[in-house]
Amino acid sequence: MLTIGVIGCGSWGKNYVRCFSSIDGARLGVLCDLSPRRLEALARRHPKTRTTTDYADVLNDDAVQAVCIATDAVNHFKIARDALKAGKDVLVEKPLATSSKECEELIQLADSGGRILMVGHIFLYNRAIDLLRNYVSRGVLGRIYYIHATRTNLGPIRSDVNAIWDLAPHDISAISYILGAQPEAVSGTGACYLSHGVEDMAFISMRYPNNVVANIHISWLYPRKTREITVIGSEKMAVFDDVSTLEKIKLYDKGVMKEPAYDSYGDFQMALRSGDITIPHVEMKEPLLVECKHFLDSVKSRTQPRSDGTEGLNVVRVVEAVARSIKQDGRLVPV
Repeated sequence: MLTIGVIGCGSWGKNYVRCFSSIDGARLGVLCDLSPRRLEALARRHPKTRTTTDYADVLNDDAVQAVCIATDAVNHFKIARDALKAGKDVLVEKPLATSSKECEELIQLADSGGRILMVGHIFLYNRAIDLLRNYVSRGVLGRIYYIHATRTNLGPIRSDVNAIWDLAPHDISAISYILGAQPEAVSGTGACYLSHGVEDMAFISMRYPNNVVANIHISWLYPRKTREITVIGSEKMAVFDDVSTLEKIKLYDKGVMKEPAYDSYGDFQMALRSGDITIPHVEMKEPLLVECKHFLDSVKSRTQPRSDGTEGLNVVRVVEAVARSIKQDGRLVPV
């Protein structure tokens, strides 16, 4: 039985509490949050679990072997650093930290202390994203031309980070996972409409090896909730729709072909090809539950998780490069 402490039980943290409480072989040891009212509600649901407003109580509890950190992003580094120094295995909600320097320090602490460090890049545990990665690796879509991702909604508006830090890590991690590669350079444009100095929307372009381009549109100011990733290949095209409950993936047998141009020998003309739309069956399991189980398995087996500290560092480096590009009016910036 592995005893877990959860630090930060708010809007997203409460989902970690729910998932860990439902997994065989895991036990909630301590729940920590700054809101006494929230802790009272949690205590009613989990009467055998201790609650506290001070995260040091979690780290000083010898019975707690691993901690999950789901606080505001600006506090991730400090709490994760203290947890690793206390000898705990650590799962941190994305982003791992708010600077690559902080990520590197956490990785070094985990390595030197023999601790597991994992970041909550939830789309790496989504069965539909696994299928997209499989399509790409097997060449089902042909040569990959470009990827377009949209992550928009009206809110929620955050005060600890901007929309780029809040939303973009999801698509950066998912696209890199699908392609099996890291972006080499990025450019970005963004704007601050609600709060000075806090971007609430952005357009991000990432350049991957083999001339693959990936674009991301993120926004807190948009009338529709959209969570889509479209992969354009030379043979087929695929769309992942996270909002859809039944049709997570659509595979389009569409493309552009070169056909002989009979008016001049040896020339070709472009012709459009449109075939069937296939909706493959995807056996969906809650990605967060899969993520939590993966963390527990990594802790028990002492093996590196899929979304380890290096994965978290890679994403933070991209976000930092986007921020530099925005300050330079969209200039292409190496990662």
